[in-house]
Amino acid sequence: MTNDNQQLSTEAGSKECINSASDSEASTSSDSEANINPHTPDPRLTCPLCHHNCRLAPEETGFCGARSNTGRQIVNHYAGILTGLALDPIEKKPLSCFRPGTYILSAGSFGCNLTCPFCQNYRISQSADQQMIARTAVPSQSYSPADLVQVALDQRTRGNIGLAFTYNEPLINFEYILETFSLARSAGLETVLITNGSFHPGPVRRIAEFTTAWNIDLKCFSDEGYRVLNGSLDLVRSTIELAAASAHLEITTLVIPGFSDKEQEIAEMTSWLADIDPDIPYHLSRYFPRYRLTEPAPTPLETLHRLKRIAEKKLNRVFLGNI
Repeated sequence: MTNDNQQLSTEAGSKECINSASDSEASTSSDSEANINPHTPDPRLTCPLCHHNCRLAPEETGFCGARSNTGRQIVNHYAGILTGLALDPIEKKPLSCFRPGTYILSAGSFGCNLTCPFCQNYRISQSADQQMIARTAVPSQSYSPADLVQVALDQRTRGNIGLAFTYNEPLINFEYILETFSLARSAGLETVLITNGSFHPGPVRRIAEFTTAWNIDLKCFSDEGYRVLNGSLDLVRSTIELAAASAHLEITTLVIPGFSDKEQEIAEMTSWLADIDPDIPYHLSRYFPRYRLTEPAPTPLETLHRLKRIAEKKLNRVFLGNI
């Protein structure tokens, strides 16, 4: 890897999973909650959502900083606490080819199961403490699923078409979002997820039943790159395939010099996406120094245009962002 990649690798892995189960142990579960096995005295539970497979003792918190063992099950203890709630243009997600020109109520909370050192929302994705909650949560502090759906319905007079979960990683709040999206769909609202996609197929399939549009970050196309970010390319690919089969899907790649700007990798990535559907909208987004990644300099515009030409050899709808 280049020196820039080495910088990524030295600064990305700042979090640790308290305990991690083996892949074989965790892969047997696709439930939304992990419950105590009454036949064993071991009080630890394995979180079934993502590749970290955190095995947690009572009151311990997992890699994402949000999911904890209550003593009987693993839940997100920030469920319903919102760090952001805004009516955004749908194109801001970014979704360029789903209900263009409309607005969507966008909500975010705390935590993430990746450690991207270039995260623009690191204050909420990489921190989940009470002081941060006091500084950033919206005034009412907590919304039940029904409350949030009602807010979305009330915003229809301002052009709102639905509800999007974004800003931090939504799927670590799986149970809350599943209930919220179920209510939202029953109320006729669109439901949108902006996610890194690094989750086991079981939970993804369940949430996909109630999701009408996705934007999934495909941060690079190598196992090595995803190891730097503490993610799983295999699971991201699986999530993309599941989302494409059930809803509108768009893909975003943040083009970071030395990390995700290789022409061959973009060619392989877009060829794989085209095999799924050549009409998948694909966003190449310009990087700016952020959080722990203060170098390299912003992505050169000529790099973005060169990669766009490569992507357009396979995909029919390619967009540039952050320019």
